Amino acid sequence: MSILVFGKTGQLARELALQEGVTCLGRDQADLSDPAACAEAIRQARPQAVINAAAYTAVDKAEQEEAQASRINGAAPGAMARACADLGIPLVQVSTDYVFDGSGETAWQPEDTTAPINAYGRSKLTGEEAVRAAGGTYAILRTSWVVSAHGNNFVKTMRRLGAERDRLTIVADQIGAPTSARDLALACLEMARQLIADPKKAGTYHLQGTPWVSWAGFAAEIFAQSKIACAVAEIPSRNYPTPAARPLNSRLDCTLLETVFGIAQPDWRCGLAEILQDLEAIS
Repeated sequence: MSILVFGKTGQLARELALQEGVTCLGRDQADLSDPAACAEAIRQARPQAVINAAAYTAVDKAEQEEAQASRINGAAPGAMARACADLGIPLVQVSTDYVFDGSGETAWQPEDTTAPINAYGRSKLTGEEAVRAAGGTYAILRTSWVVSAHGNNFVKTMRRLGAERDRLTIVADQIGAPTSARDLALACLEMARQLIADPKKAGTYHLQGTPWVSWAGFAAEIFAQSKIACAVAEIPSRNYPTPAARPLNSRLDCTLLETVFGIAQPDWRCGLAEILQDLEAIS
């Protein structure tokens, strides 16, 4: 099986690159700010499936660069989806819990009404809509709080700050769950494989770790597993203002993914342990 992946240096792409049959395209080969070039890359490669693991992910910066974010997160996936539809191959498009407004405490279902509260979320929703409109076989996979041993992410930041300080204040009223990039990569590949065999499985799905937790609770677990003696002081989001508003409720219902694809929710605490092992091996 040949899988073409857009992305090379990001957390998800680096995990996908470790899998057999995967070819990853970096920005020098397919820049998402040039949607037509992305479509042409698919036509030239003629893979059996495509996974879009690249995105504009600077959530706060997107407030000032919404047009650029929308081009990368919206127009480019749309161009990919149209090329895939023309070739009769499936596309797996990774999206985000940020397409929801974060209200309430109930886990979001894939079919729930979307209402993003920041520019990044709007750009990702534009991508979802473009992929659906292309008329091909697709799976949109929404996820949350992606972490790994690669790049910049919450795990690495907490380990660095926790080693430097005795106490950190962390937001406690945003509830969701971390997702290991490795678990996400394996899910994307399995979905691509099954979509090749059964295009009727096309649709929108959710994957995030379990159980639900706040950022403060996640930080505490990072310190516990890392054996870092740093206390966590819980604060509300209003005490940590950011240019882009964050949803308070990032809980995702992942039942449909397991029902259709047989992919169960991973325990993020096990994923964290693997990440910490990887970091120890790197250091």
